Amino acid sequence: MTTTEAKPTTDSELDAIFEPIFDRIAHGAVPREIDRTLPFAELGWLRAAKFGALRVPVEFGGYGVTVRQLFRLLIKLAAAESNLPQALRVHFSFVEDQLLAEPGPARNRWLHAVAEGTLVGNAITEPGVGAVDRYRTTLTEDSGRWLLNGVKYYSTGSLYADYILAAADRDGERVGVLVDANADGVRRHDDWDGFGQRLTASGTTEFTDVVVTEDRILGPGYGAPGRTYATSYLQLVQLSVLAGIAERAERDAREWVTARTRSYTHAAAGVPRQDPLVQQVIGRLSAAAFAAEAAVLAVADLLDEVLAGGAQDEKGLVAAELAAARAQLVVIDLVLPATTLLFEVGGASVVSERLRLDRHWRNARTISVHNPAIQKARAIGDHLLNGTELPFAWSAGERKPTEGAAQ
Repeated sequence: MTTTEAKPTTDSELDAIFEPIFDRIAHGAVPREIDRTLPFAELGWLRAAKFGALRVPVEFGGYGVTVRQLFRLLIKLAAAESNLPQALRVHFSFVEDQLLAEPGPARNRWLHAVAEGTLVGNAITEPGVGAVDRYRTTLTEDSGRWLLNGVKYYSTGSLYADYILAAADRDGERVGVLVDANADGVRRHDDWDGFGQRLTASGTTEFTDVVVTEDRILGPGYGAPGRTYATSYLQLVQLSVLAGIAERAERDAREWVTARTRSYTHAAAGVPRQDPLVQQVIGRLSAAAFAAEAAVLAVADLLDEVLAGGAQDEKGLVAAELAAARAQLVVIDLVLPATTLLFEVGGASVVSERLRLDRHWRNARTISVHNPAIQKARAIGDHLLNGTELPFAWSAGERKPTEGAAQ
């Protein structure tokens, strides 16, 4: 097998590799949802096919795909299993950070590791007081060693990962720390209790005196001031999940209608697939999925340009952030109504538990609240009207009252 055959770069070559895997993953989506079975096996299939190495250059053993190609495949994966792209969200951002890093042994080591199947999860967000002021998770020096201590929540994908990218405070500085997932002092809990995206492993991670070597301190952590590609990139992964959900919702509704023979005495046709009202619903679902994917890929094209330039173009970073913010509002407004509209194609039988069609709305609703759309809409308006900087790497938690504000 030649290098070209082993490392495809075209969409058709990538589809030949991954679509059969996506089909296998989709086949078990409803049973996993019913039994709450975490998709370890399915992630193993992706790992074996080097899905996590899509952006890793060919010379390091990856596929070397464009950002657009990556997000196109993330949409397809989300259509098969919406939990998996979200679980891999920080992994792909970690890979981008390595691609942007200075050439050298550390960069080479991590790119090769990813090509061999290594996956990275996250431990950034903190419960309770949170990290509006600073991270409560700390990196402190003790007898010549760095020790990591703290508790994180929304640790998406960490149960599936080999390493965890943790955000911590080091004497008032936000730093990123890469920790072995199975290191002494690391405890991971599958206690995510959201009504959607139940299989993302987005629960609690505890760090107790975890020893961190100097080479695992990666520099400024999430939330450090300044413009970055990362927030638009991470947001776009979530939007690709929504686009994939819309695609699967349309497909599930269409397949259900196609096979259905029951109709109503007052319906416009003898079978639902011939009913113009039902046809209209399917058409609207299809349009929502199409437009959601188009919005995601439009932002991906901007990120392709920004990342190809080393993510140093300030105007490009703002343009990508603004585009991702706009796309967030549009995609949410397309997908949430679509995942409710699909139920109009049938009567009471369409809400059968065995179909679990409600998972599409629950998953879409859950992914949509991760970065509150009302705050994003306000930020866009403030930016356009007043030139206010867009919120790049923001944090959640308790804020100190502003002087003069109502208590």
